[in-house]
Amino acid sequence: MDRFDWQARLADVHSSFPGVERKPVIGITGNHADTDCRLSEMYYKSVAAAGGVPVIIPPVADAGVIVNTLGRIDGLLLSGGADYNPLYAGEEPLPALHGINAERDLPELLVARLAYDRQIPMLGICRGIQTLAMALGGKVAQDIDAAGAGDPGLRVKHSQDTRRDEPTHSVRIERDSILHTLYGSERIAVNSFHHQAVALAGERFRVTAVAADGVVEAIESREFKSIMGVQWHPECMEDGLPLFCWLVKQAAHYRGAHRLHDRVLTLDTHCDTPMLFPRGVRFDSRDPQLLVDLHKMTEGRQDATIMVAYLPQPGMGETFSSKVDFDVSGPMEYADMIFDKIEDIVMRNKDYVSIARTPADLHEDKRHNRKSVMLGIENGLALGGNIAGVKHFAQRGVVYITLCHNGDNDICDSARGCDTHGGVSRFGEQVIKEMNRNGIMVDLSHASEKSFYDAIDISGVPIVCSHSSAKALCDHPRNLTDDQMRALARTGGVAQITLYGGFLRREGEATVADAMAHLEHAVKIMGIDHVGIGTDFDGDGGIRGLANSAELINFTRMLLARRYSESDIRKIWGGNFLRVMNIAQRSRE
Repeated sequence: MDRFDWQARLADVHSSFPGVERKPVIGITGNHADTDCRLSEMYYKSVAAAGGVPVIIPPVADAGVIVNTLGRIDGLLLSGGADYNPLYAGEEPLPALHGINAERDLPELLVARLAYDRQIPMLGICRGIQTLAMALGGKVAQDIDAAGAGDPGLRVKHSQDTRRDEPTHSVRIERDSILHTLYGSERIAVNSFHHQAVALAGERFRVTAVAADGVVEAIESREFKSIMGVQWHPECMEDGLPLFCWLVKQAAHYRGAHRLHDRVLTLDTHCDTPMLFPRGVRFDSRDPQLLVDLHKMTEGRQDATIMVAYLPQPGMGETFSSKVDFDVSGPMEYADMIFDKIEDIVMRNKDYVSIARTPADLHEDKRHNRKSVMLGIENGLALGGNIAGVKHFAQRGVVYITLCHNGDNDICDSARGCDTHGGVSRFGEQVIKEMNRNGIMVDLSHASEKSFYDAIDISGVPIVCSHSSAKALCDHPRNLTDDQMRALARTGGVAQITLYGGFLRREGEATVADAMAHLEHAVKIMGIDHVGIGTDFDGDGGIRGLANSAELINFTRMLLARRYSESDIRKIWGGNFLRVMNIAQRSRE
């Protein structure tokens, strides 16, 4: 085709449009000089060659502009350029500092941090790796030599004076890193155009490549996020394309998860956010004290959560009032006070969130782009020993009651109790039957094995475990045995895997990989129709990779990577739990 025959090219586009593939959009931070936003052509050509759609993000420090921009991209490329103003790191400039770029610094720090909050895949190149460190808790050496970075006795020349496509030194790559996966080698040759470098990666990153003198050459996320930075310029090198292909691939996964969340209702069946109300938290802001708030739910594309009124179980000689931070006359009044506070929060933010009492309410909220909060009770102590409390809380909209907590109560024995009743008490049997009559689900998380089996026998509808994990993988009294899981599935119930580290592994740090292992064990034992997720956020839940509501989109990405179908993911993300809720509410007399 004649290169100047643009009309022929237009005809090609028109003829192929109905079947055109939606490619991932990669935002590239633009450089700035002499009042112009500019960008080296190799960045956008590399993105296009990798199968992405490149767009330039100008250096604008307006938060509204940045948030709207991030909402329209699937991946972010942080490009190279001048030094950072050290004042952004709380430092004074060293004499060796080169020229800074006042137009870029603040916009790019904001872009990187807000993209991180939204789980957007990121690749930082040269200045870009330093942007990641500056924005996310690391530290940048203003000058390698002045800071004494690396080993002076093995000093490598880090600023070459030959062509940009010419490699001039090598880097050593960690075997268990993304780079090693991409290049299949522990050592590659790179180009080098810098006098600054990452001095400390920070707790969010690990160093995955270093030069011969020990200077940091690459970092990647420790949090199971698709974030990587390299100190060299792969866009200029013949073998640099794999890095851009990685970014585009991760962006495609990110977009796929987002599109799935548009169609699938996502429900977390247990969070303890009301426990933090005495701290004066703000649900309508991105409150650092909270793992669940409107901002984080929006960032993680989470539609709904069940907030519980948690009631600590008094020990021998203790009163309930001595265990809580509010002055109330008793357990029922305390639960009501918590629900009043939740309803006040929802009323103040009624354009964005509502109280849902039925599965239909949840779907209606999703259609109107509102978040949903459902009400639950953790510890049947809230009834105050009065069977009439069941109807009272049903009328308030409570969808489940966890029969006990860490200690036996008047309803049943706890997994951490003293076998007071030998299972469910006579009063507990009345409570379960009254819950059935009033459409409240029976939740057996925290219950002893005997209480569990008693409740299954007593209840006329399936039961749930709103936040429990697998004892076969972590031998903890709070977890479910395989036999309990089979009994739960046989009677139509569900088990919601929780994100409390101590229930996922007995030793070492629990991560999202452990949560996925517990989920897949439950699927193996129970089947896909009987599993879900109850995070226990703000009640000591939260693990590396799934630390708060903002990161829940990563759970979906991992399910997709394991080739779970949309139907399966819909069930895991609350569909199974809502099936039981429907049964319970339809049984209401």
